[in-house]
Amino acid sequence: MYQLPLPTDSSPGQFPAAPADLTSSPAPQPARSTDRPGPTFRTLLGVATLSAVLGSTLTFGMVSAIGGGAFVSIAPTPTDAPSAAQPASTSNQPTDLTGVVANARKSVVTITAQGISTRNPFSPFNVPSTGVGSGIVVSSNGLILTNYHVVEGAQSLSVATADNQKLDATVVSTDATHDLAVIKAVGGTLTAATLGDSSQLLVGQTVLAIGSPLGEFTETVTRGIVSALDRAITVGDQATGSSKNLSNLIQTDAAINPGNSGGPLINERGEVVGINSAVSRQAEGIGFAIPINAAKDLIDKATASAA
Repeated sequence: MYQLPLPTDSSPGQFPAAPADLTSSPAPQPARSTDRPGPTFRTLLGVATLSAVLGSTLTFGMVSAIGGGAFVSIAPTPTDAPSAAQPASTSNQPTDLTGVVANARKSVVTITAQGISTRNPFSPFNVPSTGVGSGIVVSSNGLILTNYHVVEGAQSLSVATADNQKLDATVVSTDATHDLAVIKAVGGTLTAATLGDSSQLLVGQTVLAIGSPLGEFTETVTRGIVSALDRAITVGDQATGSSKNLSNLIQTDAAINPGNSGGPLINERGEVVGINSAVSRQAEGIGFAIPINAAKDLIDKATASAA
């Protein structure tokens, strides 16, 4: 969950003015309604500092995006010849994903981590803290995939399922480098998710995020598209000053909020293609998920150790 601040060289609350058009003076135009702003948009490509909620509604950090350093306007790419018209859809009905979502939600859990605040590990005033994130059941014997930052430092873990089971859990395997962890819930009846192949994702493909935003609205479903692939960001913790690089991420505009971390990003077939991890808060619709293929080795190791 990440924030993009305003550029430091602009006045508070304002973006720098768009560069003037020096080619010609536009002809006078009829007066237009001021109810809606005109289409003067600019894209910021740069090294941007963002703030993150890492799996918990109470834990915050920092992230920097990798990029260039200028304001640019995006123009259509010219083509040598007009493309052929595409045939119109023969159906006026939207894709019905209710069955897909109903099945996928069975494999999504809410994870509550009880631990000690680590803002200052040497402080005598450390107090108990609670973080809430999401997870994906990957085996019927209790293995659950989530983000490492959801369970990091937890003294105890509990899992709540969509059918109201409350289960204790322990950490089985972790991969802090890729912000991944596998935990195991004890007892209960769990339904494993179907894992997809994230290498087959295409920009523009429909995806859905499922999780527990704010730790309260469990099994919330949001819809978007794959906005970009192979993104790289640097995430860090404001309190400790530590940071790590995450790469090969899926960028999506599906709404992701604090508490969604560790939940699944699924395709239209209900297959898990990513693990929701972060979202920009000062630019709408910029979220990030870890490709599911990056987690498969960790899942295999956890399966072997839990056998």
